[in-house]
Amino acid sequence: MTDMHVHTLRSADSNETMSAYIEKANEIGVSTICFTDHVDINPHDIGYEYYEPEKYWSDYEEARARAGNVTLLSGMEFGEPYLYPAEFNDLSKQPYDFIMGSVHYPEKYSHLFFSELLSNGISAEDCYASYWDSVLKCVKYGKFDCLGHIDIPKRYYNTLIYDEKKVREIFRICCDNGIIPEINTSSLRRGCDTTMPGPELLEIYFSEGGRHAIIGSDAHKASDLAADLGEAKSLLKQFGLKEVTFINRKMREVT
Repeated sequence: MTDMHVHTLRSADSNETMSAYIEKANEIGVSTICFTDHVDINPHDIGYEYYEPEKYWSDYEEARARAGNVTLLSGMEFGEPYLYPAEFNDLSKQPYDFIMGSVHYPEKYSHLFFSELLSNGISAEDCYASYWDSVLKCVKYGKFDCLGHIDIPKRYYNTLIYDEKKVREIFRICCDNGIIPEINTSSLRRGCDTTMPGPELLEIYFSEGGRHAIIGSDAHKASDLAADLGEAKSLLKQFGLKEVTFINRKMREVT
């Protein structure tokens, strides 16, 4: 098993160590872990100015020395890279194996996270309308390897709303620019029936020429490492997609 989306105490919303993940990986048979801690430049985010790359790399090198049979990969999950190109370009020069681009703040509501949008009475329709516009801008900017949890508002609103034409455009740009979507399983731990994305959007992705996907648990604690990855693998098989990983920013098929 390969888990390409894992958070540690170098993310503001996690307290877990890399060593704890390695121990869990040996316990359940995970062969590869990519540590993708949050980089959030939005001043309204709890992780604003939290990420310290020097501490991340120190943890990572120490963990690699004791990883044993578990392969470790370095990564980051950068929020809204198209809004913060200077910071993104600066960090991208560091030797990450893998860079995930994500949208955590729909641009119209850039001061509110999804849970806050919900608690403030912003409708799912309004949230999704702004969110898809932001995702489109994000993939047009590109320069990252993977688009994280493409329909993340579902994790909070427990519903999926989308304009098919816009989603098709997003996936076409991904295919043209070598951006691989993630099948993120964390929604299954939040009461949703499907991964992010689920079958509905994966069918559109495949019809637009998509043939590869990343799999990630979005774990913030070791007990969630590789959670529900079997469900993600079933979707790969259903849609004829190949699971991939990244090493030195180069895509590799998982065999």
